[in-house]
Amino acid sequence: MQAGRCWQCEKPAENNLFCKFCNSLQRPLTDYYTFFGLEHKLNLDNADLQRRFYQLSKLLHPDHYTRRAQRERDYSLEATAILNDGYRILRDPVKRAEYILAEQGFEGGEQRTKDVPPELLEEVFELNMALEELVSGDASVRPQLEEARGRFRRMQREVDDRLGALYTQWDETKQRESLEEVRGELNRRKYIENLITEVEKALAA
Repeated sequence: MQAGRCWQCEKPAENNLFCKFCNSLQRPLTDYYTFFGLEHKLNLDNADLQRRFYQLSKLLHPDHYTRRAQRERDYSLEATAILNDGYRILRDPVKRAEYILAEQGFEGGEQRTKDVPPELLEEVFELNMALEELVSGDASVRPQLEEARGRFRRMQREVDDRLGALYTQWDETKQRESLEEVRGELNRRKYIENLITEVEKALAA
Protein backbone atom coordinates (compact mmCIF):
# COMPACT_ATOMS: atom_id res chain seq x y z
CA MET A 1 0.00 0.00 0.00
CA GLN A 2 1.31 3.43 -0.88
CA ALA A 3 -0.06 6.81 0.01
CA GLY A 4 -1.70 8.35 -3.03
CA ARG A 5 -3.94 6.74 -5.56
CA CYS A 6 -5.02 3.22 -6.43
CA TRP A 7 -2.93 1.81 -9.26
CA GLN A 8 -6.11 0.40 -10.87
CA CYS A 9 -8.85 3.04 -10.64
CA GLU A 10 -6.66 6.02 -9.64
CA LYS A 11 -8.95 6.98 -6.77
CA PRO A 12 -7.51 7.79 -3.30
CA ALA A 13 -5.99 4.61 -1.84
CA GLU A 14 -5.69 5.93 1.74
CA ASN A 15 -3.08 3.31 2.64
CA ASN A 16 -5.62 0.50 2.65
CA LEU A 17 -4.65 -3.03 1.66
CA PHE A 18 -7.59 -3.13 -0.75
CA CYS A 19 -8.94 -0.18 -2.69
CA LYS A 20 -12.34 0.73 -1.24
CA PHE A 21 -13.56 1.74 -4.68
CA CYS A 22 -12.51 -1.13 -6.96
CA ASN A 23 -11.31 -3.66 -4.34
CA SER A 24 -7.98 -4.22 -6.12
CA LEU A 25 -5.05 -5.30 -3.99
CA GLN A 26 -2.55 -2.51 -3.31
CA ARG A 27 1.18 -2.66 -2.57
CA PRO A 28 1.42 -3.79 1.09
CA LEU A 29 3.15 -1.74 3.75
CA THR A 30 6.06 -3.57 5.33
CA ASP A 31 5.34 -2.41 8.89
CA TYR A 32 3.91 -5.47 10.61
CA TYR A 33 1.64 -3.60 13.01
CA THR A 34 0.11 -1.48 10.26
CA PHE A 35 -0.24 -4.52 8.02
CA PHE A 36 -2.30 -6.33 10.68
CA GLY A 37 -4.23 -3.18 11.57
CA LEU A 38 -2.82 -3.11 15.09
CA GLU A 39 -1.71 -0.34 17.40
CA HIS A 40 2.05 -0.31 18.08
CA LYS A 41 2.05 -1.98 21.51
CA LEU A 42 4.24 -4.52 23.30
CA ASN A 43 1.24 -6.32 24.78
CA LEU A 44 -0.95 -7.95 22.15
CA ASP A 45 -3.99 -10.23 22.27
CA ASN A 46 -2.65 -13.38 20.59
CA ALA A 47 -6.16 -14.68 19.89
CA ASP A 48 -6.99 -11.45 18.05
CA LEU A 49 -3.66 -11.59 16.18
CA GLN A 50 -4.38 -15.17 15.10
CA ARG A 51 -7.86 -14.23 13.93
CA ARG A 52 -6.45 -11.39 11.81
CA PHE A 53 -3.80 -13.74 10.43
CA TYR A 54 -6.36 -16.31 9.25
CA GLN A 55 -8.60 -13.63 7.76
CA LEU A 56 -5.74 -12.07 5.82
CA SER A 57 -4.44 -15.49 4.76
CA LYS A 58 -7.74 -16.20 3.01
CA LEU A 59 -7.90 -12.78 1.38
CA LEU A 60 -4.30 -12.78 0.16
CA HIS A 61 -3.80 -16.38 -0.96
CA PRO A 62 -2.09 -16.34 -4.38
CA ASP A 63 -4.68 -18.79 -5.78
CA HIS A 64 -7.24 -15.95 -5.69
CA TYR A 65 -5.13 -13.87 -8.05
CA THR A 66 -4.21 -16.29 -10.81
CA ARG A 67 -6.53 -14.50 -13.26
CA ARG A 68 -5.77 -11.01 -12.03
CA ALA A 69 -3.31 -8.47 -13.39
CA GLN A 70 0.36 -9.30 -12.95
CA ARG A 71 0.70 -6.42 -10.51
CA GLU A 72 -1.92 -7.91 -8.19
CA ARG A 73 -0.31 -11.35 -8.44
CA ASP A 74 3.00 -9.81 -7.40
CA TYR A 75 1.36 -7.86 -4.58
CA SER A 76 -0.31 -11.06 -3.37
CA LEU A 77 3.04 -12.86 -3.09
CA GLU A 78 4.62 -9.85 -1.41
CA ALA A 79 1.75 -9.46 1.04
CA THR A 80 1.74 -13.17 1.89
CA ALA A 81 5.45 -13.04 2.76
CA ILE A 82 4.88 -9.98 5.01
CA LEU A 83 1.88 -11.71 6.58
CA ASN A 84 3.85 -14.83 7.52
CA ASP A 85 6.92 -12.96 8.74
CA GLY A 86 4.81 -10.49 10.69
CA TYR A 87 2.78 -13.22 12.38
CA ARG A 88 5.95 -15.09 13.36
CA ILE A 89 7.41 -11.94 14.93
CA LEU A 90 4.33 -10.46 16.58
CA ARG A 91 3.08 -13.65 18.22
CA ASP A 92 6.39 -14.04 20.12
CA PRO A 93 6.70 -11.55 23.03
CA VAL A 94 10.51 -11.44 22.80
CA LYS A 95 10.71 -11.08 19.00
CA ARG A 96 7.92 -8.50 19.19
CA ALA A 97 9.91 -6.43 21.67
CA GLU A 98 13.04 -6.72 19.54
CA TYR A 99 11.00 -5.50 16.56
CA ILE A 100 9.74 -2.46 18.50
CA LEU A 101 13.29 -1.73 19.72
CA ALA A 102 14.60 -1.79 16.16
CA GLU A 103 11.71 0.37 15.03
CA GLN A 104 12.55 2.89 17.75
CA GLY A 105 16.22 3.02 16.76
CA PHE A 106 17.78 0.68 19.33
CA GLU A 107 20.63 -0.78 17.25
CA GLY A 108 18.39 -3.11 15.27
CA GLY A 109 17.19 -4.91 18.42
CA GLU A 110 20.45 -6.88 18.59
CA GLN A 111 21.05 -8.47 21.96
CA ARG A 112 24.52 -8.38 23.50
CA THR A 113 25.01 -11.89 24.82
CA LYS A 114 28.76 -11.92 25.52
CA ASP A 115 28.66 -9.51 28.45
CA VAL A 116 27.98 -11.40 31.67
CA PRO A 117 25.38 -9.62 33.84
CA PRO A 118 27.25 -8.60 37.05
CA GLU A 119 24.87 -10.51 39.33
CA LEU A 120 25.60 -13.72 37.38
CA LEU A 121 29.40 -13.57 37.46
CA GLU A 122 29.78 -16.02 40.34
CA GLU A 123 27.07 -18.33 38.94
CA VAL A 124 28.77 -18.42 35.54
CA PHE A 125 32.20 -19.08 37.05
CA GLU A 126 30.89 -22.06 39.06
CA LEU A 127 28.93 -23.30 36.03
CA ASN A 128 32.01 -23.25 33.80
CA MET A 129 33.98 -25.17 36.43
CA ALA A 130 31.26 -27.82 36.65
CA LEU A 131 31.01 -28.09 32.86
CA GLU A 132 34.76 -28.63 32.58
CA GLU A 133 34.62 -31.35 35.23
CA LEU A 134 31.74 -33.09 33.46
CA VAL A 135 33.61 -33.00 30.15
CA SER A 136 36.66 -34.49 31.85
CA GLY A 137 34.55 -37.43 33.02
CA ASP A 138 33.46 -36.40 36.53
CA ALA A 139 29.77 -37.37 36.56
CA SER A 140 29.43 -36.31 40.21
CA VAL A 141 28.77 -32.73 39.08
CA ARG A 142 25.55 -33.66 37.26
CA PRO A 143 23.32 -32.85 40.28
CA GLN A 144 25.06 -29.47 40.52
CA LEU A 145 24.34 -28.78 36.87
CA GLU A 146 20.71 -29.87 37.21
CA GLU A 147 20.33 -27.53 40.18
CA ALA A 148 21.92 -24.71 38.16
CA ARG A 149 19.49 -25.36 35.30
CA GLY A 150 16.59 -25.02 37.72
CA ARG A 151 17.96 -21.73 39.07
CA PHE A 152 18.45 -20.33 35.58
CA ARG A 153 14.91 -21.30 34.58
CA ARG A 154 13.57 -19.50 37.67
CA MET A 155 15.65 -16.46 36.73
CA GLN A 156 14.19 -16.55 33.23
CA ARG A 157 10.65 -16.61 34.61
CA GLU A 158 11.49 -13.64 36.85
CA VAL A 159 12.81 -11.74 33.83
CA ASP A 160 9.62 -12.55 31.91
CA ASP A 161 7.55 -11.14 34.79
CA ARG A 162 9.59 -7.92 34.76
CA LEU A 163 9.27 -7.69 30.99
CA GLY A 164 5.50 -8.00 31.26
CA ALA A 165 5.39 -5.04 33.63
CA LEU A 166 7.71 -3.02 31.40
CA TYR A 167 5.61 -3.83 28.32
CA THR A 168 2.54 -2.41 30.06
CA GLN A 169 4.50 0.63 31.18
CA TRP A 170 5.66 1.41 27.64
CA ASP A 171 2.22 0.81 26.14
CA GLU A 172 0.79 3.37 28.56
CA THR A 173 3.52 6.02 28.46
CA LYS A 174 5.55 5.42 25.25
CA GLN A 175 8.58 6.70 27.18
CA ARG A 176 11.98 5.81 25.75
CA GLU A 177 13.28 5.04 29.24
CA SER A 178 10.90 2.09 29.41
CA LEU A 179 12.38 0.67 26.21
CA GLU A 180 15.88 1.12 27.65
CA GLU A 181 14.82 -1.12 30.53
CA VAL A 182 13.17 -3.58 28.14
CA ARG A 183 16.42 -3.85 26.17
CA GLY A 184 18.38 -4.49 29.36
CA GLU A 185 16.00 -7.25 30.47
CA LEU A 186 16.07 -8.82 27.00
CA ASN A 187 19.86 -8.89 27.09
CA ARG A 188 19.74 -10.58 30.49
CA ARG A 189 17.08 -13.04 29.33
CA LYS A 190 19.08 -13.99 26.25
CA TYR A 191 22.18 -14.60 28.32
CA ILE A 192 20.27 -16.80 30.78
CA GLU A 193 18.67 -18.66 27.87
CA ASN A 194 22.13 -19.40 26.48
CA LEU A 195 23.23 -20.73 29.88
CA ILE A 196 20.22 -23.06 30.03
CA THR A 197 20.98 -24.33 26.53
CA GLU A 198 24.62 -24.93 27.46
CA VAL A 199 23.70 -26.89 30.59
CA GLU A 200 21.07 -28.98 28.81
CA LYS A 201 23.51 -29.79 26.04
CA ALA A 202 26.09 -30.95 28.58
CA LEU A 203 23.58 -33.06 30.54
CA ALA A 204 22.32 -34.71 27.34
CA ALA A 205 25.80 -35.73 26.21
